[in-house]
Amino acid sequence: MRRQCARLKKHGFSGIGASELEYFLYHDSYEQAHQKGYRRLEAYGGSLGDYQMLQATRTEKFNGAMRRHLKSSGVPVESSKGEYGRGQNELNIRYADVLTMSDRHVVYKQAFREVASELGISVTFMAKPHSDQSGNSCHLHINLADLNGKNIFAGNEEFDGVLCSPTFRHFLGGWIKHTPALMPFYAPTINSYKRFYASSWAPTRLGWSVDNRTAGFRVVGQGDSLRIECRIPGADANPYLAYAAAIASGLDGVLNKIEPGHAGAPSSSVSLPQSLTDAVALLRESSFARNTFGDDVVDHYTHYYESEVASFDRTVTDWERSRYFEQI
Repeated sequence: MRRQCARLKKHGFSGIGASELEYFLYHDSYEQAHQKGYRRLEAYGGSLGDYQMLQATRTEKFNGAMRRHLKSSGVPVESSKGEYGRGQNELNIRYADVLTMSDRHVVYKQAFREVASELGISVTFMAKPHSDQSGNSCHLHINLADLNGKNIFAGNEEFDGVLCSPTFRHFLGGWIKHTPALMPFYAPTINSYKRFYASSWAPTRLGWSVDNRTAGFRVVGQGDSLRIECRIPGADANPYLAYAAAIASGLDGVLNKIEPGHAGAPSSSVSLPQSLTDAVALLRESSFARNTFGDDVVDHYTHYYESEVASFDRTVTDWERSRYFEQI
């Protein structure tokens, strides 16, 4: 992360980012959840909570405490709200340079777990804790600024309905191009890939759009607030790796003038890897990843992710017992 920030600075840029984290809340404590095998947990609020004021009131004991704790920890909060799943919520913190935002992201998650434990409830940032409900995303919002803080994505060039600079266009192009090879930095667990399926809130392809929430990349804001939202990462992403991957990809786009193609339906664009196994194979063979991060980084993380896959492959799951115990 620090190396990528130094590369940005060398070219006269700074990266500005914001993490949009989602999470599920449960009345069960962490100890109770463990005793239940993390099954049949009681959602904190029994109804779908997306913009539902009563449901938001029901979770205020926790979310209100979190806003105050984060503020006291130097992490400014912008808003909190109910999300689509039962017991699912979102709390957003103020944007900052990408390294500071990564630090805030880590403090945020640790504070959430500690406060939940203190209140005798539990929270999870798993990408997909329930098969029949929405997943937990971590949309990344990024723009480049000059060293005086001015947004250099803003401009007067019209590109598929967006008034922007060439820097914006090329950053988007590089970010899109290198996402498949760096997918484990956005989706690092076996569970991450359960979030991606057709007709869900999570993207399955790399298309970009001005306002299409099924696309992998969405353009948000205008003028000084113009930024790119990547909707691919889940709430399980490591922010240092995710932001480093995004900055490295976008900077390569700027330096090599990579074009993003035109905005359009994501069905006409490249598919994302369908599993951690597929994603790791792309990372291992990526010359871009090796040239950018170094062989030591790529080899370390591919070994880690392959060990994770091997551990999962040896594990007998609840799905297998339910499917085969009596019928086979």
